[in-house]
Amino acid sequence: MSSMSDKPEKLITEDGLRLDGRRADEIRPMKIEIGVLSRADGSCYLEWGKNKVLVGVFGPREVHPRRTQRADTAVIRYKYNMASFSVEDRARPGPSRRSIEISKVSREAFEPVIMTELFPKTAIDIFVEVLQADAGTRTAAINASSIALADAGIPMKGLITSCAFGKVDGQIVLDLNKDEDNYGDADFPVAMTQDGDITLLQMDGHLTPDEIKKGLELVRKGCKEILEIQQAVLKRKFETPVEETAEEAAETADTEDKVVEAEASLEYAPEAAVVEEILEEAEELEEEQLSRETAEGSALTEEIPEFEELEEIIKEAEAVVEEDTLEEAIEAEFEEEALEEEALEEEAEFEASFEAAPELEEFQETGPSKEETVSVEAEEVVELESEEFTDEEAPLEEETGIEEETGIEEETGIEEETGIEEVIPEETFESEPEIESETKIKEVPAEEEPEEKKCEGPWKVVKDPSELRSRGENE
Repeated sequence: MSSMSDKPEKLITEDGLRLDGRRADEIRPMKIEIGVLSRADGSCYLEWGKNKVLVGVFGPREVHPRRTQRADTAVIRYKYNMASFSVEDRARPGPSRRSIEISKVSREAFEPVIMTELFPKTAIDIFVEVLQADAGTRTAAINASSIALADAGIPMKGLITSCAFGKVDGQIVLDLNKDEDNYGDADFPVAMTQDGDITLLQMDGHLTPDEIKKGLELVRKGCKEILEIQQAVLKRKFETPVEETAEEAAETADTEDKVVEAEASLEYAPEAAVVEEILEEAEELEEEQLSRETAEGSALTEEIPEFEELEEIIKEAEAVVEEDTLEEAIEAEFEEEALEEEALEEEAEFEASFEAAPELEEFQETGPSKEETVSVEAEEVVELESEEFTDEEAPLEEETGIEEETGIEEETGIEEETGIEEVIPEETFESEPEIESETKIKEVPAEEEPEEKKCEGPWKVVKDPSELRSRGENE
C-alpha cells in the first residue's frame, strides 16, 4: 500500500479535467477480444484503462458434488480471483474475504438474466482472473463475463453492463481510476440489464440522496456506451455479411476511408502532394485524348453516308449469291429425284418382263404326229429368239429354264444316236456373242458350272431327228 504522502493535491483541475485528462462524465477506453481460450466454451479478454481481466465460461455441465445440484434450475458458480502480481504489493494467493464477497454479488447480478430453468441439474461456471488491477475490477469482470457467456451460447434475456461512480473533491465523477478510488470520498458500483433494471448496487463511503441520483444518471450513460461496445464486438464475430445492409456497409466504408485519409494526410503529407500532382497530370492527358477522340468521331460521321452505301451494296451481293446457291441446290435435288424415279421404273419393267415371259409346256408323248410337234416347237423357238434379241434384259436363267422344261437332249447325245450333223443357221452364231455380252453387263457373274450343265441357249437345242431328215431332204 502506498503512503498517504503520495496523494495528489487535486484530483480535478480548475478546468474540470481529471488527472488522466477525462471529464466527469467520461469512461476510460475499453478493448475487448472474444474466444481467447480454446478449451473454454466461451472466453473474453478485456482491457479497461489499466485493468486487464481474463474470463472463461464452462457449461452447462454436470455438477460436482451432486448434493449441490438443483432439480429445476442450473447452478451458477462465479469465481473472482486476483493474481498475486496484479497489484503493486504482492497479493496473497487464494481466496480472500474480498474475493468471496465480489464472487457472491457478481453471481447474483447474472441470475436474473441467465435462463437457468432450461438446464436443470447442471452447473454454469464463470472463472474470472484479474491480471492487472487499476480500480473498478469487479465492474470490468462483470462486463467481460457477460460477453464470455454470450460467446459460450448460454441463453440470456440480455447482456449485463456494469460501471461505477464516485465522489472526488466534492464532485460526482464516472468510472473511477486508481487514485480516485484510493483518495476519493465514495465509490458506488452498479450493474444493470439492457432494459435499465439494476442487478447490482453497492456503496462505499458517504453520499447524499441528490448525489446518488446524479451518480445514477451518469452510470446509465456510461452503461449505455459500454453496451454499444459489447454489441459491436459480438456482431463482428457472429454476424454474417448477408445480414449487413448495404447502407450500413456504405457507412462503415465511408468512416474507414475517412480515418485512413486522415492518417495518410498526417503521416504522408509530402508524398500525398506529389501523388496529387501526378494524378492531375494523368487527368489532363485523359481529357486531351478524349477531345482527340471526339474530333476523330466527328470526322468519321461526315464519311458515314459513303460507308452506308458500300454496306448496302455488299448486302445485295450476298443476297444474290445466296439465291443462286439455293437454286442450284434445288435443281440438284430435282435431278436426284428424277434419277431415282427412272431407276424404279427400270426395275418395274425388269420384273414385268419376268412375269410376261411365256412358259413352254412340256412335250407329251401322246398327241399329234412327230412332224407337227417339231414344226410347232421350231416356230416357238424362233419366236423366243426374236423376243430375246429385242428385250435386252432377258436373263439367261430363263433360257435355261426353257431348256429344262422341253426336256430335249443335248447336241452330243443326239449326234451319237443319229450320226447326222446338225445344220444351224448362221444367224444363230452371229447373235450368240451379243447375248453373252448383254448377260455379262446386266447380271453378276456366277460360279462356272461344269460343261455338261452349261446353258448354250435355245438356238443350239437339237431338234427331233425327223425334222433333221426333212430339212436335209429339202436342201
